[in-house]
Parts: sequence; structure tokens; C-alpha cells
Amino acid sequence: MLHTTNPVIKHKAGLLNLAEELSNVSKACKIMGVSR
Repeated sequence: MLHTTNPVIKHKAGLLNLAEELSNVSKACKIMGVSR
């Protein structure tokens, strides 16, 4: 898990962590409202 104070990086780190949890990047992007 990544830790940072930069909000943009924090958001992307959260997305990567979510993708890892779900084992599905597309689903994680959809949940976070991010374009793949």
C-alpha cells in the first residue's frame, strides 16, 4: 500500500489498491469514476 500527502497521488494509489483488492482494474476504475 502506498502512503503520500499529495491528493492526486493519493487518489491514484487508492485506485491501484482497490484494483488489487478486486483483482479487476476496469471495475476499480468504474467505481472510482476514472477512465482506464
